[in-house]
Amino acid sequence: MEVSQQLRFVRSALYVPASNARALEKARGLEVDMLIIDLEDAVTDENKDDARLAAIDFVATGVSGKIMAIRANGIENRHHAADMKAIAASNANLVVLPKVERTDDITDCGKAVLAMIETPTGIYAAREIAAHSVVAGLIAGTNDIAAETGIRPGPNREGLELALQAIVLAAAASHKPRFDGVCNRLDDMVGFDAECRQGATYGFTGKTLIHPNQIMIANQIFGPDAAAVAEAKELIAANRGGAQRFKGRMIESMHVEEAKLTVERSRHAMG
Repeated sequence: MEVSQQLRFVRSALYVPASNARALEKARGLEVDMLIIDLEDAVTDENKDDARLAAIDFVATGVSGKIMAIRANGIENRHHAADMKAIAASNANLVVLPKVERTDDITDCGKAVLAMIETPTGIYAAREIAAHSVVAGLIAGTNDIAAETGIRPGPNREGLELALQAIVLAAAASHKPRFDGVCNRLDDMVGFDAECRQGATYGFTGKTLIHPNQIMIANQIFGPDAAAVAEAKELIAANRGGAQRFKGRMIESMHVEEAKLTVERSRHAMG
């Protein structure tokens, strides 16, 4: 299965600093669907070159059952060209490009791209970015969106709703997965649970993470539970074509297709 298809089943995507050897080794055994080995925000400038080598070495060995991505430095960063050259020759499945604001920012290095939407300009261009042939999905960069716009997100991310839903709509218009931004509150599992549920309600297909203790909740919320799978199978079995009544509600072909996707997601649950 091509990586663009595998991304449809990704519930959790963990950023791991390429400069942290201990975190990289620990990441091999985590129940996470995708690892994003980070060369950008998590790495200081003086460590960029060593981190790039560490990232390439890490993906060279591979981790069974996990998609491997590397986040390059942005197009305006002096390390960008070296990052892209190294990633192109690596065993990484994907490259994550930060702060994509226009289709011209997308470098085709032979790898599928996850484009991060992190600025007002990027939000307005998100539909064209998502439609680009090498873009496999979008990631919401919520911290940068807040910083760039001056929005002060409330406890329920009030103020970010329009930006988040614009990213979802742009990716959905091109039938591509979309990943919610990170939650910085590492010790607030109740708040993280609520944020995951909110993201899933908005239409995100998975969640980007910054700590291993966030993986289990993200996998549970962005993956179908046993009850949802059982009901999906019942709906598929009950389908006779056209509109009909099912458990007190009207269903049609659209709902059958949704049910089939639920079952498929459960079969392809990773990690």
